[in-house]
Amino acid sequence: MRITDNRYRGEMDKFDLAIRLIRHEARTGTIRRFTGFTEDRIRKLYGAYFKSGGEPVRRRRGKSPRQIARFVNSTRRQTEATLLACLCRMSDAFRLHGRNRAERIESLDAVALGTRLCDAYETYRRLHPQPQFTFEWTWNLYHALVETQELYFSWCDTCRGPYVQDRYALDYRRCPMCEQRALIDKSNRPAAMP
Repeated sequence: MRITDNRYRGEMDKFDLAIRLIRHEARTGTIRRFTGFTEDRIRKLYGAYFKSGGEPVRRRRGKSPRQIARFVNSTRRQTEATLLACLCRMSDAFRLHGRNRAERIESLDAVALGTRLCDAYETYRRLHPQPQFTFEWTWNLYHALVETQELYFSWCDTCRGPYVQDRYALDYRRCPMCEQRALIDKSNRPAAMP
């Protein structure tokens, strides 16, 4: 590698991340937040690499989602949100303080954070062919765990596994999988004789 190649590495990392984010149908504001690119440059990247045939990629408009109810309002979504949060943790997008509080990794710059969130999201997509969450929801999940801390990791008393929980809701200390299993077991029991 020549010394001059190192000068452009940072710009190439931003470019590669922008292409990944466009492919994941991230909003312009989200791409701008991670790469520092202008809206015009993002539109030009989209036009040059995605608009003319190739891959069908939609451009979403508006603000990124910020609600947390979607992560915990059904067993399936809570299970997928837990998987996605664990994948973000395994990708080193954040660290856990104690057993349940997610913390930002101060040494990560925006490009590194965006790359790690993309890694987690792409793994999630491979595990779930019909995912409940988009990349924008992944970014929202990170934000709710790390920035606002409206969500946190709780630990199931039955299986001892982690699950994502709403900080302002009652926590019965049972993960969505164990909750579902308990409901199935209850419905399969024979009715008591009078």
